[in-house]
Amino acid sequence: MRVAMIGTGYVGLVSGACIADFGHQVTCVDKDGAKISALNAGEIPIYEPGLSDLVRSNVQQGRLSFSTALREAVSDADAVFIAVGTPSRRGDGHADLSYVYEATREIAAALQGFTVVITKSTVPVGTGDEVERIIREMRPEVDVAVASNPEFLREGAALHDFKHPDRIVVGADDERARQTVAEIYRPLCLNQAPILYTGRRTAELIKYAANAFLATKITFINEIADLCEKAVADVQEVESYTLSVHSTLPKFMGASRDR
Repeated sequence: MRVAMIGTGYVGLVSGACIADFGHQVTCVDKDGAKISALNAGEIPIYEPGLSDLVRSNVQQGRLSFSTALREAVSDADAVFIAVGTPSRRGDGHADLSYVYEATREIAAALQGFTVVITKSTVPVGTGDEVERIIREMRPEVDVAVASNPEFLREGAALHDFKHPDRIVVGADDERARQTVAEIYRPLCLNQAPILYTGRRTAELIKYAANAFLATKITFINEIADLCEKAVADVQEVESYTLSVHSTLPKFMGASRDR
């Protein structure tokens, strides 16, 4: 399957390399020509254990490439992932979706044939609706389905998390979109990773709910650590023996990476 990954930040680069390693033809696209040149020269802009070797291997095998030419990558793609940044805006803290919508407009202009456009960036609920509205307003004749496929990656363990997920969330109502995403992740399904199909808005909210739940767990175990210090109790034993009964307590002091 031919895949275009728009954005070569943390999520885009990790996702693109892993999807290429599944056997798909992946083109990672970025407007930053210097970054693309560096990637083509084998220079990885972020540190993630194993990522450099994974990128090098798939580039050598012809499954992974890097380009600034969005039109060419999208026009040939069966699926297009949007993995651009959604930084918090100054002042109100809302997610800045300007990069998402700019990418959407460029994707719309390049679409040819049936294509699934998949938001992988962390976006507010309803963003997929706006992505679809923009595409259909610009290209009412195009055959397209818009889906949501949020990521759940931990910095330092991203490759493992991508290849051994506890769930794959796919928000789509179009059956063709579901089948396309399922085909992309087929190697994981063979390893019995569950694909959870939901509505698009539900998938978008699942990402925020997961982040909030993780933050709650981390806050809770930190409070328990403070209590253990005051009570002269062993926090490691409290955590370990509590985990054996309540698996929802955090096993690590880290957070999901949002880029």
